[in-house]
Amino acid sequence: MFLKIKKIPKVKWSSEKPFNFKPKFSTFFFLCFGLSLFGLGEGLLIVSFTGASPWSVLAQGISLNVNLSIGTITLLISIAVLILWIPLGQKPGMGTIFNALIIAIMIDLCIKYVPTPSNYIHQLLLAVISVIMVGIGGGIYLVSNLGAGPRDGLMIGLQKLTNFPIAVVRGTLEISVVSIGWYLGGTVGVGTLLFAFGIGPCVALGLYLVDKTFD
Repeated sequence: MFLKIKKIPKVKWSSEKPFNFKPKFSTFFFLCFGLSLFGLGEGLLIVSFTGASPWSVLAQGISLNVNLSIGTITLLISIAVLILWIPLGQKPGMGTIFNALIIAIMIDLCIKYVPTPSNYIHQLLLAVISVIMVGIGGGIYLVSNLGAGPRDGLMIGLQKLTNFPIAVVRGTLEISVVSIGWYLGGTVGVGTLLFAFGIGPCVALGLYLVDKTFD
């Protein structure tokens, strides 16, 4: 059952090590494809107007209590998360860099070309689709083993530390983050809750599907 997955699967196109700047074409392709899906999902959540992602809620909450912009807080949070990688033994790679670049591009394209549905039910449906896309995309790019983004790396490190299933680790992380953000005054919407509670199982599903497809 995919909810019990504890490790990132290795398939024939996975890189042998994260710090690899000359990967096979197939490895690089799935890295970019997964990150594109991930970024598209993030963009669709924004377009759905049903609530920001948990980490954005945290950044908003902190910004309401200190004299810094949400963008600055987001950057500082990413740096703090990367620092947490050190005791967890996580290592960056080209995927860590491409994570920031590709996701940012896909979010901008999504906001520019995808209209917000006028019907609230359709907005919720879009939010559900966005969470699934982020999860599946995350699963694909993580299997490439070329380095994770800050939050995904934290998830992997915490999983190794606790030996809990990835779905549980990611879900606990996102729910904790959104809870802190809400307590600090951040705005929580239905889409936020869908993401917080759904992203863990969706990432696990993405890993499971990749493993079964290419095993």
